[in-house]
Amino acid sequence: MKVMPPGRSAFNISYDMAATAPAVLAQTVDIETPELVGVTYTVAGVGSRAYAAIIDYFICVVGFIVVTIGILTFFDRVRSGLAREASVAWAAALMILVQFVVLWGYYVLFEALADGQTPGKRALRLRVVRDGGYSITFGASAVRNLVRIVDMQPLLVYAVGMVSVVISRSGKRLGDIAAGTIVVQEGIVRQPSAAAPARSGTALEPLPLQAALRDDEYEVLDRFMLRRAALDHTRRQALADQLVGRFAPALGEDDGSPAIARLAHLHSSERSARERGVSARLETGAGRERHAIVARGSQRWATFASHLADAQRRGLKQLGEARVREFVREYRDVTADLARLRTAAHGRDTDDVFYLNRLVAGAHNLLYRRRALPLRDITHFLFTDVPREIRASALPIALAAALMFGPAFIAYTAVVTNPANAAALVPPAMLDRADDGVRRAKDGQGYITDPQLFRPVMATSIIANNVQVALGAFAFGMTFGVLTAWVLLSNGVSLGAVSGLYASKGIGTLLLAFVAPHGVLELTAICIAGGAGFLLAAGLLIPGNRTRGEALVHNGRRAIRLVAGAAMLLVVAGALEGFVSPIEWWPLEGKLAVSGLTAVALYLFLRLGVRRPGDTSTARPSP
Repeated sequence: MKVMPPGRSAFNISYDMAATAPAVLAQTVDIETPELVGVTYTVAGVGSRAYAAIIDYFICVVGFIVVTIGILTFFDRVRSGLAREASVAWAAALMILVQFVVLWGYYVLFEALADGQTPGKRALRLRVVRDGGYSITFGASAVRNLVRIVDMQPLLVYAVGMVSVVISRSGKRLGDIAAGTIVVQEGIVRQPSAAAPARSGTALEPLPLQAALRDDEYEVLDRFMLRRAALDHTRRQALADQLVGRFAPALGEDDGSPAIARLAHLHSSERSARERGVSARLETGAGRERHAIVARGSQRWATFASHLADAQRRGLKQLGEARVREFVREYRDVTADLARLRTAAHGRDTDDVFYLNRLVAGAHNLLYRRRALPLRDITHFLFTDVPREIRASALPIALAAALMFGPAFIAYTAVVTNPANAAALVPPAMLDRADDGVRRAKDGQGYITDPQLFRPVMATSIIANNVQVALGAFAFGMTFGVLTAWVLLSNGVSLGAVSGLYASKGIGTLLLAFVAPHGVLELTAICIAGGAGFLLAAGLLIPGNRTRGEALVHNGRRAIRLVAGAAMLLVVAGALEGFVSPIEWWPLEGKLAVSGLTAVALYLFLRLGVRRPGDTSTARPSP
């Protein structure tokens, strides 16, 4: 058994052999449980993960279609009480919202609330767990699935993610690396054959002190007996003759029986001896106890396997306190058996070790599963942990602000000084809008035509777009911050160039009146999201005394708090941009007043959770 601190992982490639299946190459990860017992998980392969993803994708598409039909049907029925345009607008707004939630929320919510399993993963018996085998948290689920933005490149074909899974020793895509998670294959295998209990009054043959064959010899014989029917007659006879020669001392004097019959008798005798606890030939030390451990424990393991399957199906809560206590006691007994069996097996991946390992791994996942997240913890996370993290991450956020507002100032100055530069920095559509803005300013109109009835569509579209920009700024931190910096720089140049274009035409107040209500929150949120991306980059580039993996996971936990804060601000900013900013009849002073109120609200939000002298409260674990 590998010696590791509790909860730490060691990765290796090994052969997993089921009870009756041939050995297959499988990628595994070894962890040590809090009970100080080593457990091996089988890492999910690319094929099974891709199949699960296809199932999830199909569910998402079907779900979106069903919800869309439901929304359209509902608004069609209530249309008599609403204007047709209003019903269409609210229906479209809800569809945009549903599409966004399905795109970004499906995996995050299912994995966080269903203990690491989407419906597709459940169908394929896959589960996402944290390194160490612990249940995935909401924060870890958010990190691994938001970094999907990078994994799905290029053009949504997931080439980056698949390459990462293939080359990673633990089958991790970039999202798993950042979140400290791993996708494992679950499932209970068939129990190795155990000795049948003797009938009352039936005497057993005296047990020999040792079996006639060593374990490796018995495995060769057992494999031949299992596969002999699949071999052609000539090949089967040739192998049988070779084995008879090899096992001549154990077979004894030749009685003239066919070679295969003699081998079958030896195989039956050796299997019976092992099932009754007899040690293998020449086995010494702890290895002498291996078969005795299996013989004594096989019935208990079968009972525990039944209880585990029931607990996995119904959940621990449904078992009742007495059953849960009994289940925990059985789990501890089985983990102790696994520890002894691993020692007796001398590190060999035998069928009984494989079977018992699967039992312990399944029970470990169940017992150390994250409990439901109380509303109190969610509130504490959003209004205490998030503002604290924003304050603690002032340096990366300031770097993000510099990379956005610095280029914005340069672009603004370049366009104001020479308006011809706008053609190189501003899209043609924005140039046309600025020309039309001169007319709109003279006519007393706003920056854009007030959509009025279609404000819900505008608000949800803006929220979805801006949140996706923020998620990209965060996820691109996995490119060592290069693409995060590009997102900030490009947005800064666009902001500065457009502002300079309107200022050069003498209609800067037209743009200001539109941007003022939502600009404070929106621009702050983008800088916070950029800071989150730079936290990921810092874990890769400057890990300090930790390994890069440890630093990345730690910074990922911090960064997801920043992303949550940025998303909250963008939701409010999007609502203001959709419902307040387009109002044409509001004077500039009124828009600036709204801007001032958002600045005050932002300041008060950032002051939440400030520790005061004498405050001994401890931070709650992040969701």
